[in-house]
Amino acid sequence: MKPLQFTIPVTPDKSVLVQEDRIPHFYPYLHRHKEAQLIWVRKGSGTLIVDNNFHDFTDGDIFLIAPQQSHVFRSNSGEPEEGIHTLSVFYDPDGSLNALLNLPELRPFHGFIKEYRGGFKVPHEHVAHISKRMLKIQKATHTDQIIHFLHLLRAFCKMEPKPVQLAPLNNEIISEGEGLRMGKIYNYVLKNYKNPLTLDDVAAAAHLTPQAFCRYFKKHTGVTFVTFLNELRVTEACKNLTSGKFDNISSVAYSCGFNSIANFNRVFKNVAGTSPKDYLTKYLKNVS
Repeated sequence: MKPLQFTIPVTPDKSVLVQEDRIPHFYPYLHRHKEAQLIWVRKGSGTLIVDNNFHDFTDGDIFLIAPQQSHVFRSNSGEPEEGIHTLSVFYDPDGSLNALLNLPELRPFHGFIKEYRGGFKVPHEHVAHISKRMLKIQKATHTDQIIHFLHLLRAFCKMEPKPVQLAPLNNEIISEGEGLRMGKIYNYVLKNYKNPLTLDDVAAAAHLTPQAFCRYFKKHTGVTFVTFLNELRVTEACKNLTSGKFDNISSVAYSCGFNSIANFNRVFKNVAGTSPKDYLTKYLKNVS
């Protein structure tokens, strides 16, 4: 999925920017920026969408969004009124930090950054340590901030188990016009996936014929529109099933945009590899 370009407010005397947000909701549009973003979700839960990949998040999770990686955080429905709380560390490895990271002594750090150009989620075992490092960077100034940033990179390199990339690498160069159109398509789907959503509706939002839209979407995402929509709906269904806030599985199916239980079961098994009932049974067994 192709994003809107987003500019991070930076200051000329800083190579690392720390930003703490206490806001009602996440920035709602698919976007990207040239800086890497290490984001600690101190309060909030929902779905992180990176390119065409879906990842659940909850209080305490930490993600590394790679430079120029399209992404959007979506809060769960019914997010508390007080909103979200995040702490982010932004840095551009190809900017002012480039010369530092290319020093022979820092080759392991530079190698790690290159290896994880698809971003990653910090493994649960390392969240406490990485979050402490982020707080040290936030409180430090000038040279001390860079020193703590290097300690953070060293902590990345020592993580065991190794993190898993959030999304496969995508080296496609896209135009700003394509980003605007795909962002509009993407956000239209996010707002309407719970409702009956036809191909004609989405094509009209993109100002394309249905046939042209199918070709355009597949070209710029690598998947068909139906595949993307099904994965989005199943992701939301999984969250609803594990929340415990539903009357029955049928209500989950209809609340996520499926028009019949048979279709829901078929699509869910195709995407998740198991039936909704077995998925819920396994989850409850693991919790107990």
